[in-house]
Amino acid sequence: MYKFGTLNSEISRVLSRLGHTDEIVIADCGLPIPDGVKRIDIALKEGTPSFEEVYEELMHHMAIEQVVVAREMVEENEALYQKVKNDFPTLEMVSHEKFKKQTRHAKAIIRTGEATPYANIILKSGVIF
Repeated sequence: MYKFGTLNSEISRVLSRLGHTDEIVIADCGLPIPDGVKRIDIALKEGTPSFEEVYEELMHHMAIEQVVVAREMVEENEALYQKVKNDFPTLEMVSHEKFKKQTRHAKAIIRTGEATPYANIILKSGVIF
């Protein structure tokens, strides 16, 4: 068993296989998941686990080069937007419709129990050197 690291075997497997610019999505429980994209459903009940719990865990274990969020997050989920903006000042913002289309290219979408609006993010893998 891991002494350190995420205990979810599916998330661990995806993280270990990421290459430069590959994408993972952290999604609220309402984001549609495109056919053909790996779904890692860790939602237990409304709010559990939260977007922020999963976000913090991935931030701890993943080299992240860039993030993408829906522009609507600014007004509809300001607290979350401010947190992400603080972590990634150069974050990319797109319309929610474009965001959903972009998720088709993700290596995996992690579905959380989050039930607040626009609590979704695309994490683009960086490199560690």
